[in-house]
This record gives sequence, C-alpha cells and structure tokens, in this order.
Amino acid sequence: MKYLWLLIFITIFIWSGINPKDQFTWALEVFPAILGFLILAYTYKSFRLTPLTYTLILIHSVILMVGGHYTYAEVPLFDTIKELLNQSRNNYDKVGHFAQGFIPAIIAREILIRKNIIIFPKWRNFFIICFCLAFSAFYELIEWWVALLSGTDATAFLGTQGYIWDTQSDMGFALLGSIVALLTLSKYHDKQLYK
Repeated sequence: MKYLWLLIFITIFIWSGINPKDQFTWALEVFPAILGFLILAYTYKSFRLTPLTYTLILIHSVILMVGGHYTYAEVPLFDTIKELLNQSRNNYDKVGHFAQGFIPAIIAREILIRKNIIIFPKWRNFFIICFCLAFSAFYELIEWWVALLSGTDATAFLGTQGYIWDTQSDMGFALLGSIVALLTLSKYHDKQLYK
C-alpha cells in the first residue's frame, strides 16, 4: 500500500505542476500537501497511522493538487456541474473545505486516541470538531494575509467568485465535514485502531 500511495501522490503532484493555470496559486495550494507529505515521511517509522488515515490524507492531497492545477474556481468537472445544475459558481472549493474538516477530524481522532489525550468520547468529539473549525478559520486568515501581501495575485487563491459569504460558508463546510467524518467513520476507524 505504501508504494501505491507514493505512486499516486507523486504522479498527481507532477501532473499538477505541469502548466498550471496560475503558478503562484499552484504553489500556495500544493504547499499543504507537500508539508503533509514531509510530516508523514518523518513520522512513518515512529508513529504509523491507520490505512484509513493515510488514504484520507492522500485524497485530501489530491484535492489540493487538482485545485492548485486549475485553481479552485476553474476545475472543469465542476464547471460542467455548474452548468448542468444552473449554479452561479464553480463549487470545487466547497469540496476542498468539506475535506478540510473531514480529513483532519480523523487525523486528530487518531492522535487523541492513540496518545490517550482525551479519554471520554463525547469530549473528544467536541474537541475534534472545535479543532477542525479553528483550523478552517486559521486557513481563512492565511488566505486573507496572502491577499493583503500579494494584492491581485491572490484572487485565484481566494476563489471567492464574487460570493460575499464565501469565508463563512468555507468554515461551515469544514465544520460539516468534521461532524460527518465522526458520524460515518468512527466505528470503522476504531476497528483499524484496535488491530
């Protein structure tokens, strides 16, 4: 599984870097995937994660790299969906923000359980949801800081597409993602954790 994971990650990373829509946006969007890859490589022997968690991290990395290649506002499949459903915007970024809550929820859950940090499940779930929402809010602050520092270069990175509630809906999707992850994957995650 390790080699398949690496093959998928490296292949999509290389593809995403070939003639991306905007080089600056590509670098900003792909950076978290590269950072995550480096952390996983560093911790692989000392703190190996469950197959579920590694799979989810790969999915999130792919979402980031696809968004980096096209920009989140111009992913072709979601342009087609926009036209078919008569939507006013390309909603690929909402997939990304849902994943921004969904995947970190399982990562945080795994760390909290394995390190025995919060033993009561209800408090643990509350903390995970709060963590994911805080992480999403912090990411929105990073987007704001990048926009302030780079000016018009950050338009594709922000991807608001003229939607005034974009920041709030991004955080809402991450919140929803964290809740859905805990509701749908906790039992399956437990089986992998206790093997």
